[in-house]
This record gives sequence, C-alpha cells and structure tokens, in this order.
Amino acid sequence: MAQGTNPNRRSVLRRTGALATIGAASLAGCIADENGDDTDDADDATDDTDAEGSEDVSDETIRVGALQPVSGDLEYYGQISLMGFYSGIAYKYDIDPIAELTTGTHTLDPDDGPTFEIILEDTAFDPGTAQQVAEDLVVDEDVDLLFGTSSSDAARQISTNILDDAGIPYIVGPAADADITTGEDFCHDLLFRASEHTAMDARAGGRFVAQQGDISTVAIFAAEGAFGEGVANAYQEVLEDEGIDVLEPRFVEAGYSEFEGMFETAIDDGADGVVGGFTFQTLPEFLPTAMGYDEIQTFGGFAELVTTQVTGQAVEAALGEGFTAEDIEEAQLGPFTTRYHWNQYDNEINDAFIDMHTEAYEMMPDLFSAGTFVAGSALVQAIDETGSVDGDDIADALRGMTVTDTPKGTDAYTFQEHNNQAASEMTVAWPVPTEDDVAEYWDAAVMPGEPVETIPADEAMVPADEMSCSLD
Repeated sequence: MAQGTNPNRRSVLRRTGALATIGAASLAGCIADENGDDTDDADDATDDTDAEGSEDVSDETIRVGALQPVSGDLEYYGQISLMGFYSGIAYKYDIDPIAELTTGTHTLDPDDGPTFEIILEDTAFDPGTAQQVAEDLVVDEDVDLLFGTSSSDAARQISTNILDDAGIPYIVGPAADADITTGEDFCHDLLFRASEHTAMDARAGGRFVAQQGDISTVAIFAAEGAFGEGVANAYQEVLEDEGIDVLEPRFVEAGYSEFEGMFETAIDDGADGVVGGFTFQTLPEFLPTAMGYDEIQTFGGFAELVTTQVTGQAVEAALGEGFTAEDIEEAQLGPFTTRYHWNQYDNEINDAFIDMHTEAYEMMPDLFSAGTFVAGSALVQAIDETGSVDGDDIADALRGMTVTDTPKGTDAYTFQEHNNQAASEMTVAWPVPTEDDVAEYWDAAVMPGEPVETIPADEAMVPADEMSCSLD
C-alpha cells in the first residue's frame, strides 16, 4: 500500500529526485480540454454524526493541496469548485466556509476537528501547469492529499505521472471525463471522484431523449481533448444502445465558430438531434447557430452559470426577451441532464447549503457544487471515522464510503469499490426563464426547470463489467 503522509517517503522522493523528473514525462502539446448561511439553519440541517474521530485529532493539522484554475477564461470553473469544497468541510463542522478564492494558504480551524490548511495553486486550466503544481505541492508543501482539477486532461496526467511516487490520495473534481475512473489507463487506487462525469450525463439525458423524444439520428459535435472525447464516446454508446443512429462525431478546437457548415452537413445526413460537448470557450459560437435550426433538437448536459449566461443570450436573441418555457421547448433546446443545480433537490442539507453558499459567495450553488461539496464532506467523514489525518487512513475510509451529508440528500453518494467513483442520481430538466426570486443569485436569463425525470444512481453509472478499470 502507498505510504500516504509518511514524511520519510517524502524525503526519499526529494533525495532521489523521483518527483523532480516527472515533468519530463508530461504529455507534449496537450490541448486544454473543455468541460465551467445562516448558522442556525445549518445547525437545524446538520446530522448527529459521531465526530469523536475529529475531536481525537483536534490538535493536529491536515494539509490539502488544491489545484484549480483561478485565472483566465475558465477561472469560474475553479472558483465554483472551491466554493463547493470549502462549503462541504464547513457544513460538517457548522462553521463559515473560506470566502477567499485566491491562491495561497487558507485555513479552517473548527473547535471539534483538525486544522485544515488548504494550499491553493492556480493551474490556469493547463494540464502541464497542473502537473507541475501537483509536484510542487507534494514535494515542497508536504501536503497530505490533493484536490482538483477542473481540466480532465490535467487529472489524467496527475493520475498517471504523480500518484505512484507521491503515495497520497487525490480527490478529483470537477474534471468530468468518464475515463478518469472508468478506464484502466487513468483509474488509480489513490484516486477518488465524488463529482459526476460525462458518462453519467449521457446515461441519464441520452436515454431520456432517446426513449421519450422523437429523434432517430444524432450528430455529435465536441471539443478536442479529454472532455469532448468523453462526451462523444459516452453519448454515442448510450444512443446506439437505444437504437439511435449516430453520425461520426466531429471534434473542433476551442473557440471554433464555423458551425453552420457542420449543421448543414448533419441535416443532409439525416440528423434530427445534436449533442454539443463544449464549454464557455466554444458555446458562444455553437448555441446561436443551434438555435437557428429548429428542425434539429439540441440536447446534452446543463452547464454552469457562465455558460448558461451564453445560453440565455442565445435564447433571447432567437425568441425575444419575453420568451416562455413553452417557447424554449418549441425551439427544441433541451431537455438537458443536470449533475446538480440548487433547485433539483429538496432536502434540509441542500437548503442549508444554499443558505451558506448565497451568504458567503452571493450566488447559487452551481453545476459542480454538489460533487465538490461531497468531496469536502467525505474528507471530514473519513477523519471522523478513523480519528486520523493520515493519507493512508483517509484513503481506506473513502473506499466504499456512503457519504452521509450531501446536497442530493442523506447517504446520496457512495464510492464504488471497483473504481473509487461516487455513484449518485441525476436529473433531466428543460431550460426555463429565470424566476424573479432567484435572479439576485443567478445572473442568467435561463435556469434549469423542475426535474422531468430523476435517474437513480444505479442506472446513471457505467456497470462494472462495461469498464476497463477494476480496483477490486
């Protein structure tokens, strides 16, 4: 078993230069992928989980190396992921979350738990930078575990190039490429992911559209890189299993803008549905074009706020400012899978999370928020259960853990032992005009509507016998 937080192992790594040479093995020319309270209320919602383990280590410190983009075009992806992670830890101890989203060392110091020193480094959404930052956090900062990233290509590199030598747990989030936990090349016994992934999107939303909709042939347009490939592979497999014809997926670079020709070709080839696997870097070009073709239905995964702002702008441009939910459906924009949004789950934990999040960050919890909240919540639960801040002990506790406190409800996420991916349910919803009572915290013209379908965790997950990753 890897030696986790053993300082002697860290010293050996430094002396031998094992980690220092990792950078030479990084993937050359890798393209950045696309993926982006009131304390009394929290008291009411917090469960009575025995925290004696945390109390046993209340005079100790756990050092967490956090890797997220907090600069550049996709800084929001990192910011919302951190908000969720900080909130998950804070919720468990009934304290305020860290408010700062800047690089440096940030501290949470609960009375009934260890001191959390979270060393945040900026990855700039670049895989090579993320790998170098991970090395620095392990060697120079002596962290006990790693958390992040938003880039799937970065998560892949950290898994293959860092974890064997580092020997500490890595909690991935929100990087969404399914292969990180389903493919044998990237899954690792020290890698855990609570965040939902692209195959879950496809198995939920793709099946719903195939079974409930009226489409027969689908075109898939996606970004170059791990995220786009993951979207394309997952949707192609699910749709074909449902008897839908799928055209050869088309991959384009970030910021691509010539979608008219691609749509015309797809329609000529018989497509009556299209999946777009893009983020904020490309959606501003993709969505307005898609809205111009009402003979083809656009579906896929619901996006986070920054991208949803673009969706809202495209809807307003196509339908006018007074558009309705019915107008959106008639324009065939949706429905979309959502991994999590604040209005998809009705329970006390989610209510407390919303209150905490809007108070600390003045915005609603977002697409990535539940997965990274659960990462923080599971970390505290592991400390509670083991009475230890040692990486090995935390990893042992995470394997097979059912996470008690989650925004999807009590016991709503379970880490599967065969790949360390947390299983959770998903929802499908149509976009609707943003309601006045949430507009203060959701600055977009559209938002997810009420769930039209909730897909149970066991149906959203890739079956163990259909993946190449096996940690049993």
